[in-house]
Amino acid sequence: MTSNLDSPNRIAQHSIPSPYLSTHTFAMRFTSTPRAARLARHLVAVRLDEWGVPYGTEPHESVVLIAGELTANAVRHGHVPGRDFHLLLRVTTPPRPTVRVEVTDTRAERLPPRPGELPAPHGDGGRGLLAEGLAARWD
Repeated sequence: MTSNLDSPNRIAQHSIPSPYLSTHTFAMRFTSTPRAARLARHLVAVRLDEWGVPYGTEPHESVVLIAGELTANAVRHGHVPGRDFHLLLRVTTPPRPTVRVEVTDTRAERLPPRPGELPAPHGDGGRGLLAEGLAARWD
């Protein structure tokens, strides 16, 4: 079974310096499990390196952390048995170099809180605070 692509998106963007630029897109559906969230994070790391954003650089590490948090949150807070989550990774070129990470979970019946509207953490890891701190902009 596949996910409902009309379900709410969590999008994070991180600006990167121009030496790393080219236009690339990676999109894939994953089963809604912790193992698939780890795989998605790994594939983001590999793709960024292939596209010229090398391992060990601040942009690479930040984007991988953001992707890891968003995919883990999609599994943890948006899990519906038998349905997938969708990951989209896009690197765009100037005039404004940007990496965009979109994760669509399977819970279409409710929208997640927007940044700044997040409830205080209550033992569940802070829900989005890492992504909010690293992303230059998100919606």
